[in-house]
Amino acid sequence: METNSTSVSTTSVGLRYGLLTGLVSIIISFGIFAAQMEDSPIKYISYLVLIGGLVMAMRYYKANNLGFMSYGEGLGIGVMVSAVVGVLSAIFTYVYMNIIDTDAVARMTEKVRAGMEEGGKLTDEQIDQSMAMAGKFMNGPFMVVAVVISSVLVGLVFSLVISAFIKHTKPEFE
Repeated sequence: METNSTSVSTTSVGLRYGLLTGLVSIIISFGIFAAQMEDSPIKYISYLVLIGGLVMAMRYYKANNLGFMSYGEGLGIGVMVSAVVGVLSAIFTYVYMNIIDTDAVARMTEKVRAGMEEGGKLTDEQIDQSMAMAGKFMNGPFMVVAVVISSVLVGLVFSLVISAFIKHTKPEFE
């Protein structure tokens, strides 16, 4: 049986769909930041975008690999997509918080402070120390690394599940 499918690499698929998914995530993140809705449930749309990107990437790979994709290939694609999305999101978040809307960090830290004060379990001194430490991590390289690592970990968890459903391993003795 002749097919028109050509084999593609997991890296090329991961990069392609990582860029597409990352751009969609940036557009959604910009809307959420601009509307100052960082705490609303709408922020979870970014997870749906990532899941959609992972599913589309794995299905594309499978369709262009003669209908086959191993579980490991699916995980590789998922981690690659998630890493690219994480890098793009980290760059966008850094630029947004340090150039476009410099008050975003102050708003977020104020919300965290208010939550700590409402809890009533910490003294004012402990809250001040916590906020000083959080301020160091919300700017600069720590934030960029944290965004990339969290994106890869979340993408890995999603990929573990999605790859299990989409995989179709080649028979060994064919």
